[in-house]
Parts: sequence; C-alpha cells; structure tokens
Amino acid sequence: MAQKVSKDYWSKIMRGPPYYGDMLHPILKKNYGKWKYHEHVKPGVVKYVAESGDVLYTVKAAIPKILSVDTVRVLCDIADKYSDGYLKFTSRHAAQFLITDESKIDPLIDELESKGFPVGGTGKSFKPIIHTIGWNHCHTAIYDAPGLAKAISDELFEYWKKPDLPAKLKIALACCLNMCGAIHCSDIAIVGLHRTPPVVDDEIVSKFCEIPSTIAGCPTFALKPKVLGPGKRSIEVDPKKCMGCGNCYSVCPGMKIFNPKYDCLSIWVGGKIPDSKTPPKFSRLIIPYVPNNPPRWPEVTEIVKKIVDLWRKHARPDERIGEWIERIGWERFFKLAGLEFTEKHIDTYLFSVRDFRSSTQFKWE
Repeated sequence: MAQKVSKDYWSKIMRGPPYYGDMLHPILKKNYGKWKYHEHVKPGVVKYVAESGDVLYTVKAAIPKILSVDTVRVLCDIADKYSDGYLKFTSRHAAQFLITDESKIDPLIDELESKGFPVGGTGKSFKPIIHTIGWNHCHTAIYDAPGLAKAISDELFEYWKKPDLPAKLKIALACCLNMCGAIHCSDIAIVGLHRTPPVVDDEIVSKFCEIPSTIAGCPTFALKPKVLGPGKRSIEVDPKKCMGCGNCYSVCPGMKIFNPKYDCLSIWVGGKIPDSKTPPKFSRLIIPYVPNNPPRWPEVTEIVKKIVDLWRKHARPDERIGEWIERIGWERFFKLAGLEFTEKHIDTYLFSVRDFRSSTQFKWE
C-alpha cells in the first residue's frame, strides 16, 4: 500500500535543493572557515585540524560513474556504520566519508575495499575521471566515455593508490564537441570528433523536421533552407562552416552526422583550473585523430600512459602537465612524445586571437 506523502514534503521539493548548511557535519559547521592545517595520513585519508583543536578525517573511495539505487544504498549503509551517516560525493564523483573517530578508519577502508570501492586519490595522485554520459543516454556520443574512463583507470590504477606523481593528475572525457562534461581545462582531455558534415536525408527533413529551429540550432550558421519543389523544403549544409558538433542532429534526425569511417577521438593536454603559480589554462590539441576502437580503446590508453610516464620522468615536483610543457617548450614536448606537428594544430577560428602565440621565441634543444 502506498504511503501517504505530507504536503510539507512536496513544498520542500518544490523549493528546490535544500540549503547545504543544514547537512554539514557538526565539526565542519562549528569550524567553518577556521581551519589550521591538513595532512595526508595515507592514500585516500586526509586529516583536517581546526584552530579550535577539533579533528576531522576524510576517507575517499572510487565508485562507479553511473550508480544504481542498490549501490547508493550500500554506500549509505557504510556511512551509517562508520561515519554517523555523513557521506559526500566530490565534484569528480568519488565517495568521501567524514569521520571523527580515528579507530574507525582502517575498518572502513577494509569494508570499502572488500565491496569493490578502492580507497585512494588524495595528494599527488590520479584523480577520478570526469566524463560525459556516453552511449547509455546520449544520441550524439561518438564514443562511450564511461567505457573509456574504465579502460584508462585500469591502466593508471597504480597512481590512484600511491601519491608519487609530480602533482595531481586530472583527466576528463567528452563524447563529442558539445562537451556536456566541461573538460576543456584538464591535464589530459579526450574529445570525440565528427570529421565530416552531416549528410542530409531530404525525405526525413521535409516530413519530420521543423526547418527554422534546426537552422537556428547551428552555432556556426552552416545551415540554410533548400527548396526541393512545391511545398517541399529541406536543408543545405555549408561544409566550410560546419564544425561537426551534431546540434542539428539533436533537433532533426534527418541530419545524419555519424560516419564510422571518419569519426574519431582527439587528445588534448596542458589545461588546469587553479591559478596557483600560473593562470588557468585551456588544454591544447596534440593528436587530432585516434581511432575509435571500443571496448578498450588500446590506442588511446597507450598514448595516455606514454604522456603520464614522460611527465613523471621529466617534471619537477608540484609541476602539472601544462606547467611542465610550458617550461620545456611545446617543441621539445612534441619531440619527447614522438608527435608530428601538422596543419591541424593551427587554430584558425576567428575568435581565438587571444590564444595565438604572438612571440617569435621558441625553446629548441
């Protein structure tokens, strides 16, 4: 029998997300903005000490990117058992348990590991990969981002457990240019690309699509109406303006953007969000074409591992990938990585003048 829901419950739902302060751990609420220092106890465990002397421990565990209700319940049960129900999901989708009793840390880690949630990812380590939704839910995905995230994570898993990288390592994946995951400021970013404009199916477009809204959905004005005959209209694509984003396909199924022969993955490096030492940076293209070979994408994982190994070998302590490349010069990085510079690396977009290299100085060996 269905349980009756109170009016107060629905009024809270309609008001939107609850105020975050109501769900803070008591020690966080008491010492908000008054922390003295923190230290990394061991992989996955961080100790925070407040000016008042209060101590709080966090334990970080990797979790699946797409969660079932059953998995959420397992995590909540573990939180009830060890951290008084206080559980946080980080911005990169790891589970973080907030603990005041130090004696509960090791039993918590043992239970998390036994249930398949590896503990780690703190300090100078490999962070959880953020990615777009992939083939599960998206109709424009070129590759399956969750699948590639798993393949790369398996390849770099040792760095999740031991924080011995030069600095933190953040990787992000986008299935297409629309980038619903906002990956453009990552140490390593992988973007799916449609390399050919959509093929227009005039029959589908004329019968099922709203032509004005399809044309309006193009960010580069590459579409215009086309007359097929009396009372019959379609759309024409200007291939010089089309950037292969697939927005038109989202509006109209007759704009067939997928091409298995030419769709590919591209690899970008050197981005970051923090402004410590250097300003925030966008990632830059290093490889314009990598084959799309699911389910394990061996070419992509090999390149990512090679970049990480080069960074580990040559970077200074606390140097992110982009900072290391800026120090040695992009020319030397391309040589170390065995990459070829092509015309695809030249940004000809009209509004990218601020990103151009405006100096004649080069860093040759």
